[in-house]
Amino acid sequence: MENVLELIVQRFEVFLLLMARCSAIFLLTPVFGQRNMPAVFKIGLAVMTSIILLNTVEMQNGLPEGLMQLSVVIIKEVIVGLIIGYVTFVVFSSIYFAGQIIDMKTGFGIVNILDPQTNTQVPIMGNFLYIFTLVIFITIDGHHMLLTAMVKSFEIVPIGRLQITAGAVEELTSILMGMFITGLKISAPVIAAVLLSDIALGILAKTMPQMNVFMVGMPLKIFIGMLTLLIMIPVFAIVMEVLVGNTADGIYRILIQLK
Repeated sequence: MENVLELIVQRFEVFLLLMARCSAIFLLTPVFGQRNMPAVFKIGLAVMTSIILLNTVEMQNGLPEGLMQLSVVIIKEVIVGLIIGYVTFVVFSSIYFAGQIIDMKTGFGIVNILDPQTNTQVPIMGNFLYIFTLVIFITIDGHHMLLTAMVKSFEIVPIGRLQITAGAVEELTSILMGMFITGLKISAPVIAAVLLSDIALGILAKTMPQMNVFMVGMPLKIFIGMLTLLIMIPVFAIVMEVLVGNTADGIYRILIQLK
């Protein structure tokens, strides 16, 4: 009887450690961490995932002894989950950054809307591109990539083996820098189109001084920006494949540095 109780306690401790990492991952990831996603769904998903992983994840270092050691290991697992979710969140934030640049170039920069997930003001185009990106992300099974990365994280960084190294910090910094580069690449066609329109308006202002360039320029920039964005939308599937690949690569690179 004592052996049975001891086995139950051990499995429950493993379940708690799995639950800590899974819950932290689902907290920050764009798909599962939405604020409009019911908390019951998030908790249930973390519980079910932990139960599934309970018979597949091996404790390489053995279970922690005592409440203090168990608390330390749980904190480590939460940190690993938050880092994985943070990498995903940063990569998707490049969409917001691209939308902000597009808004500034087309004249929508003074109009923002409230994002229910972060309770912050976000650009109109950024919010539109973000929602559209999430739809494509789910369509191309990007959420399966997140679940696969979560399962492989237990193989790369076993439970209780977290080590914050200089390489991990450099990888996080590199991923953060990549957010701005990706945002600039996504918004580059709109920037180029609006720049050409500015050049054309400058030429018109020189050839026809009587024309009010400011009255014509604002709606023209909006039209050109919307037209360019409309042309770009079919290419977003390719962009999302690149983003999914960058997200997976970033997660695996930083996990290697954490073990």
